[in-house]
Amino acid sequence: MTTKPTDFGYHLSRYFLQHLSGQLGLSANTIRSYRDAFASYLEFCQAVDHLGPERLTLAMLTPDRVAAFLTWLEEHRGCAVATRNQRLAAVRAFARYLETAAPELLYQWQQLLAMRRKRQPRPAINYLTLAAMERLLAAPDRTTRTGRRHLVLLSVLYDTGARVQELADARAQDLRLDSPATLQLTGKGQKTRIVPLMTPTAKLLQQYVIEAGLDDPAYGPHPLFPNRLGKKMTREGITYLVKKYAEQARRVDPAGIPAGVSPHLLRHSKAMHLLQSDVNLVYIRDLLGHVSIATTEVYARADSEMKRRALEAAYPSEVATSLPPWQTDADLLTWLKSLGH
Repeated sequence: MTTKPTDFGYHLSRYFLQHLSGQLGLSANTIRSYRDAFASYLEFCQAVDHLGPERLTLAMLTPDRVAAFLTWLEEHRGCAVATRNQRLAAVRAFARYLETAAPELLYQWQQLLAMRRKRQPRPAINYLTLAAMERLLAAPDRTTRTGRRHLVLLSVLYDTGARVQELADARAQDLRLDSPATLQLTGKGQKTRIVPLMTPTAKLLQQYVIEAGLDDPAYGPHPLFPNRLGKKMTREGITYLVKKYAEQARRVDPAGIPAGVSPHLLRHSKAMHLLQSDVNLVYIRDLLGHVSIATTEVYARADSEMKRRALEAAYPSEVATSLPPWQTDADLLTWLKSLGH
């Protein structure tokens, strides 16, 4: 006996097969993230409510059930708050689609869209110092073709502040070596941006494209950093290289190179180094491809906090013991009162 498809299965299939990729044009990584969220939701319904996928209906996708699902993720799956919030974002995106695809339950979808993210402590921004970055770039063996290629890859990853997938997707034709040298990157939502390249990085790239045979215009559509099979590198492949050379550098400088270096740490490092060089946050936002300046401001807050801690460590505060409270200072109090006149 065949099971009749439910409205949940029908709309979820259309959402993934047509809406996300065909109409919104979302990246494969975003679609995979949404897929994992709903795979977890189906697992929750089976484990907790004993509801198989074939029995789920849209009417069952209620705020109460979604709230229980999010709690289950944290308490039974051990997911972090960030993962919980990402799963909620996936459900809310589906609810936004259902507002027009299944308007008969519009109020239910609006309730899902009104669900709030769970607040989480703001994570510390880790980054490599300039000295540590130099150690990392010194790790590849420049006497070999492979080592030179890896050096260029690491240099471009840092210099552009690119996300790892953006570098993997970069093609030879995205590179412009005429002054000023630039690289076009395609980020989230298929949005492109052009980032400048520092002169040393541009020179490395100029040597690299000649050695790799990518200076021929016919190779324009080819990956800028292909793997051994000539195809574009994967996120995992680039991550492996970063970790490999970070471990080599760590053996030389255990104190300067932290454990767990990742491609995203190089992105953080570029942002922090620009900020410490007094580069405007707006320029850093554009370089990193952030939609909002609020996202970029986390680097400014992190930099201010680190400076405060460094100052407190170097110069212990004596304010509480050596200075009188300002309320007892008659001259200061008079001056403060005069500001309102």
